[in-house]
Amino acid sequence: MGKLLIVGTVAFDAIETPFGKTDKILGGAGTYIGLSASHFGVESGLISVVGGDFPEEYLQMLRDKNVDTSGVEMIKEGKTFFWSGKYDYNLDTRDTLVTDLNVLADFNPVVSENFTDCDFLMLGNLHPAVQMSVIKQIPKRPKLVVLDTMNFWMDNTMDELLEVIGKVDVITINDEEARQLSGEYSLVKAAQKIHKMGPEYVVIKKGENGALLFHDSEIFFAPALPLEEIFDPTGAGDTFAGGFIGYLASTHDISFDNMKRAVIYGSNLASFCVERFGTERMLNLEQKEIQKRLKQFKQLTQFEIELTQ
Repeated sequence: MGKLLIVGTVAFDAIETPFGKTDKILGGAGTYIGLSASHFGVESGLISVVGGDFPEEYLQMLRDKNVDTSGVEMIKEGKTFFWSGKYDYNLDTRDTLVTDLNVLADFNPVVSENFTDCDFLMLGNLHPAVQMSVIKQIPKRPKLVVLDTMNFWMDNTMDELLEVIGKVDVITINDEEARQLSGEYSLVKAAQKIHKMGPEYVVIKKGENGALLFHDSEIFFAPALPLEEIFDPTGAGDTFAGGFIGYLASTHDISFDNMKRAVIYGSNLASFCVERFGTERMLNLEQKEIQKRLKQFKQLTQFEIELTQ
């Protein structure tokens, strides 16, 4: 079983959807990735930064899930990163109402000695300079480096982002971001162009329409499970990434066939995330629920067919 290092935000979110709204609740890419990966029993550590307003009980919740938080720096005189957003009825589009970087604005990540020998590295959605700083602090290249990013960094820090993309094995982005990064509308052509930037594997997330995995000329598609209840898509992509790399770290197998399974595990966990606001569902998720839903995924995609010559 591999050692997993996660770099990402630990934050406060305030969310409004057509189905309700919240005040400040626990959020952040690093939080969702860590909670998701915790379901695979891997040794994981989280690198992030919070302010003095961040409750110790939230850090304890992560530790209770076997996520090492010694790499979460607390700046007592500062405030924690805060994001507020409002979703339209279809939940595919959202408006960002507030983004307060606070302590994140001057974040200089430090990789502790416990995780400089990590086998798996998950670079959550952050400034590319922060992601590159972490890569440079790890003396021996991990078995697998996965990068998650977004259109904001493409708009504002493209040169730095391309430098990081050239250092990773897997990139996970959504379909809109894949088209922006590649300049291609076809996701097949987009993946081909992104391959040439460095990553051996390209994962394109399509929200409620599933996810695509590309490797050379091979393509794998995983559907999203149709759900009765969807309250809040915040963190679903990060939960997917945590499930994806958590499964790979637990099996220590980075073959294309195993990555297919990792995509299913990631999609499975993301399907739980959207059922409640914020991290609520992930904090209370039980292993038997995960296994039951995996069977549903299998039934959704498995079929018998006779092919004629």
